[in-house]
Amino acid sequence: VQLQASGGGSVQAGGSLRLSCAASGRTSGPSTMAWFRQAPGKEREFVAAIRRSGGSTPYADSVKGRFTISRDNAKNTFYLQMNSLKPEDTAVYYCAAADAAHIISSMRSSTRYPYWGQGTLVTVSS
Repeated sequence: VQLQASGGGSVQAGGSLRLSCAASGRTSGPSTMAWFRQAPGKEREFVAAIRRSGGSTPYADSVKGRFTISRDNAKNTFYLQMNSLKPEDTAVYYCAAADAAHIISSMRSSTRYPYWGQGTLVTVSS
């Protein structure tokens, strides 16, 4: 599975961006999809995840209520709508995917995702 992330850019605080991640290489798309991010000098952290089949969508506490993850199974693409952006959201955002349909407790772990996109930079200025 190959993942291609897009949609990053520079915005002012309070603005919005929508990230996309297109999956290719398989007839059926991945079963679990997620977004992670890594700010300068920090470790990669979980942002949000979603299953192809639906169900609960866990979010990091820091983005809950501002970010929304969604998917379009027909296009094998998933998205991260980011609203009310803050300077602390500045990071390289990575999309990740797995063939397995992870349970909620596993969806937050980066080690559960064998497929990763190249990363897209989001910069939020104050």
